Amino acid sequence: MTDHPRSPARPERISNLPTEIPLIVSVDDHVVEPAHLWQTWLPERFREKGPRVERHGLGDLTFVGGTGYEYTITDDGPPCDIWFYEDQMYPHKRHVAAVGFDRDEMTLSAITYDEMRDGCYEPKARVADMSANHVEASLSFPTFPRFCGQTFLEAKDRELAMACVTAYNDWMVEEWCGGSDGHLIPLCIIPLWDAAAAAAEVRRNAERGVRAVCFSEIPHHLGLPTIHDADRYWDPFFSACEDTGTVVCMHIGSSSKMPATSPDAPPAVQATLSFNNAMASLSDFLFSGCWSDSRR
Repeated sequence: MTDHPRSPARPERISNLPTEIPLIVSVDDHVVEPAHLWQTWLPERFREKGPRVERHGLGDLTFVGGTGYEYTITDDGPPCDIWFYEDQMYPHKRHVAAVGFDRDEMTLSAITYDEMRDGCYEPKARVADMSANHVEASLSFPTFPRFCGQTFLEAKDRELAMACVTAYNDWMVEEWCGGSDGHLIPLCIIPLWDAAAAAAEVRRNAERGVRAVCFSEIPHHLGLPTIHDADRYWDPFFSACEDTGTVVCMHIGSSSKMPATSPDAPPAVQATLSFNNAMASLSDFLFSGCWSDSRR
């Protein structure tokens, strides 16, 4: 059988293709903060008021849109490990913190640390899981602080919140990543309510080798100045990132607001539309001019 005269020549077999797939570098992993984090890394004077984990029975847990949930505590509910901070509670949920469940079981159900895979919150176990999953290096976004530290932005006590940000970053650099031989890449958070303090935190962490920081995809939704701000509110932060070669990382949902349609639409509608936040954020930055020389 011969080739048709109009068809392209058949390519010769390539014999030098790699026989192994290169290891993966993941820049969108997540970490479940261990229960001891703030009780260990906060200065002692803040620990009593700092975030802590308690185990209670969880009653109704309902998704109410955006990034909001409603829930109750009850003696006869399934056991749940819950973060308590100021006057808020943040239950661990199976769809966020679980590994090893079937897809249909990844729900809003309550979960404890005992039910999680150790690699969710323990660095040596995470590196072992990465090795088994063909992953060489991993950068992990926060869970309890939320994707860019919104939990601390919303707090009433700013001094405590700043201490919590610093404690998280110290844990991230020294405990989560410190003994991983480079397999775990540190990703830090900033005090979003103070651009100058945010810049200082970027520089502090850069001095110990950190080159990635969380930021909001659309800060306006958090009640913060926009990246178009005429007073150039964010310039100290962006300048610190530029000076130190720090990459600004924005996860979908870091504005605490997701695209929505009908108020009674099922969660699947919002999940399907979530990519819109990435397009909106990219458009916002492209037309902001915040990276150009004219903004300096």
